[in-house]
Amino acid sequence: MKKIKIGDKVKVILGANKGQTGQVKSLFNKKNKIVVEGINTKIKHIKPTKKDEVGKIIQFDAPIDISNVMLCDENGIISKVGFIFENGTKVRILKKTKKVIK
Repeated sequence: MKKIKIGDKVKVILGANKGQTGQVKSLFNKKNKIVVEGINTKIKHIKPTKKDEVGKIIQFDAPIDISNVMLCDENGIISKVGFIFENGTKVRILKKTKKVIK
């Protein structure tokens, strides 16, 4: 079972976007990277490929390392992730607040 999943609320603890929070959009498990909505936004200029086409400027969220984020609850309190068994199933909890993560 993974500690961070798509849809979790995370807070950046290191880097240029330190202190910002957002939801996880996608995971790259083999590269240990994560894409967070509204964090690490980059701009890419695309040249036209055909004669009648116009160039574009695209804005997208670039991946950041998974070690630079921590899970947080609805109040913004960051915590490590732990696992417990409830009714025979393994669930994730925040260690600091003891809240179960859905």
